[in-house]
Amino acid sequence: MSETRHRVGDLTLEQKASLTSGADAWHVQGIDECGIPGYMITDGPHGLRKARPAEEQKMGLGDAVPATCFPPAAGLSSSWDPALVREVGEAMGEECIQEKVAVILGPAVNIKRNPLGGRCFEYWSEDPFLAGHEAVGIVEGVQSKGIGTSLKHFAANNQETDRLRVSATISPRALREIYLPAFEYIVKTAQPWTVMCSYNRINGVHSAQNRWLLTDVLRREWGFQGIVMSDWGADHDRVASLNAGLNLEMPPSGTDDQIVAAVRDGRIAPEQLDSMAQGMIDLVAKAQPAMSRDGYRYNRDRHYDIARRAARESMVLLKNEQGTLPVRPGARVAVIGEFARTPRYQGGGSSHITPDRMSSFLDAVSERGASVDFAPGFTLDLDPADPALEAQAIETARHADIVLMFMGLPEAAESEGFDRTSLDIPDKQTNLLHKIAAVNPHVAVILSNGSVVSVAQWRDDAQAILESWLLGEAGGDALADVVFGDVSPSGKLAQTIPLDINDDPTMLNWPGEEGHVDYGEGVFVGYRYYDTYRKPVAYPFGFGLSYATFDVHDVRVRRLGDDAAQGAAERAADDAERADGAARTHAVREAVVRVDATVTNTSDVPGAQVVEVYVAPGKSQVARPVHELKGFARVDLAPGESKTVSITLDERAFAYWSQRFDDWHVEAGDYTVEVGTSSRDIVARIPVHLDGDGKAMPLDEWSTFGEWAADPVGARVVAAVERESDEGRLPKLPQDGIMRIFLMAVPVNSMPMILGEEGSKVSRFMLDEYRRIRG
Repeated sequence: MSETRHRVGDLTLEQKASLTSGADAWHVQGIDECGIPGYMITDGPHGLRKARPAEEQKMGLGDAVPATCFPPAAGLSSSWDPALVREVGEAMGEECIQEKVAVILGPAVNIKRNPLGGRCFEYWSEDPFLAGHEAVGIVEGVQSKGIGTSLKHFAANNQETDRLRVSATISPRALREIYLPAFEYIVKTAQPWTVMCSYNRINGVHSAQNRWLLTDVLRREWGFQGIVMSDWGADHDRVASLNAGLNLEMPPSGTDDQIVAAVRDGRIAPEQLDSMAQGMIDLVAKAQPAMSRDGYRYNRDRHYDIARRAARESMVLLKNEQGTLPVRPGARVAVIGEFARTPRYQGGGSSHITPDRMSSFLDAVSERGASVDFAPGFTLDLDPADPALEAQAIETARHADIVLMFMGLPEAAESEGFDRTSLDIPDKQTNLLHKIAAVNPHVAVILSNGSVVSVAQWRDDAQAILESWLLGEAGGDALADVVFGDVSPSGKLAQTIPLDINDDPTMLNWPGEEGHVDYGEGVFVGYRYYDTYRKPVAYPFGFGLSYATFDVHDVRVRRLGDDAAQGAAERAADDAERADGAARTHAVREAVVRVDATVTNTSDVPGAQVVEVYVAPGKSQVARPVHELKGFARVDLAPGESKTVSITLDERAFAYWSQRFDDWHVEAGDYTVEVGTSSRDIVARIPVHLDGDGKAMPLDEWSTFGEWAADPVGARVVAAVERESDEGRLPKLPQDGIMRIFLMAVPVNSMPMILGEEGSKVSRFMLDEYRRIRG
């Protein structure tokens, strides 16, 4: 069925206003008499949380229709497999069609600024490049089925503490390099149908009322074509929000009359309301074909299989001494920990899915016909240890060939709505591990948690550690696949595991005070800080072991074309679009560097390796991380097989956000392209020289002598000053020593400080000569 087109000009003022607020907690407003339907939208982001009819009018987290619970982003992000992520998205879209849901609320791509963040299980990474290039698959997959997504939470929703009102104080550079790029990439690449603004304020302005964020950046700069909705209850001033670019308030507050009055008294321009309301009309029109598919049923078994594969790829093998995993055939296995029987498969809060079916590890073992000895060991709460359960667990472990110890965070320890206060697993679990290791050293720990946990205090008690995160409904089967060796683990950490939470640079300002939080670490988030300042960590970003072994070799880096000319052409196009006020549309940037590497599976076990490409800047005018992830490729290999991967880097991969230029800036100079298997396991470092983008700020009397000397035109002026000085027409400039250092740091209007009264002659000469050369 084709989309039915409606135009906002056909509506009354009151009808237009009504479209900018929901019909209830889970439906957009329709106008029956005009043939505009009001479709349902529901929570995601790792499955469909559709409220049952009795709950549809409420905002609560009541019973939901069963759906496939895929691994939350905490696990799926560790797959480094965009194709798999897209497949998950396609499955989610199919479930939306069956349940008549027009938009699913996700993915959530906020940065894991601090590992204590209560919603880290829903977010993808501490790295914006990885977050954007993985989560885009959810958007592309869902929307390929004619269903909308809602990219959230825009922007800087990086903590739960005081999240409804806290003001995040963030520099323009940190915003552009860390907190906005994942959103930017997904918007430009996949055009999500909707974007959801966050609750918090950014530099004092609520996101729902932030015109710079919602209109200047999102629409005009990035070319976003969809609608912006509020997070539930995030719109505190409908007039201000609509003027800022918010199409939809959710849930409705019954204040449509405020919009009508504001249009009538001139506080809202009629064309602004028309634009916001037309966006809502266009949204439901896009959803109409999928919403008109009656009788559609998705294949539940196929979706379970996708969830199982996603769970397999989510796991990260952190340690595996003496080949402890996989479990050897015929081994006597002790399974300790309630998580093996009662899995923690998702996080708490608005993303809590009612799973279509569930598998625990013990269920999967039973289905395999395998025999294990089980003891729960502890309860899944924050209560003290139970001596009887501990004694049973120790005795069960004593005579086993291998102990599989299931440990992690109970749901009460992490959820939407609050931040964690510690990285530690409950003491009763780690104390039990220590006692079990004392009677049987062959222990493999299997972790269940939504964000990183401390391992340093107890990892010596384990011969193997498998970080399984939260695996969704198929986690039990997937764990059995990996633990018994049907599949080799291939996950890589999307988040650094620190030795101590106080090593994290954000802790100086976490979680803020008196209604604000200072992002004082700037761009040095996660591995950008740890690697730059050489801080020891438990496990680095990008790390993950396998049952297979690999060799990454024959790394080659080649410049492609005239990167300076390409950059100039792109900038000219951007400048032209800015000049006429049009929104910049996305165009794929030309690659400037190509990286090739060959990966060989050197074992007799099939497996997958991820090739990670980092860019290390050379000398820079600003403080930059020692390196940043700018490309990756996952490759599956049979035993002995080799494959070559190619990864291209565009100009942006070498750029930083310049507050002086208010734009991205590539400095001329030497860079290093690093290829490795984690941020600290680099197998090749290859230099590459770039000519830079040629950007230069206009010079004036407040520019320092050193800035003049470094500028192409300014350098000609400085040379003229030196000639005039040598010939006696201008005072002599200092040539070396401390006075030369002072000279380079002085604005040219302060030359008398260095040269006395005659210094003003130098200032005037420089400014006059500069104007002459520039014409």
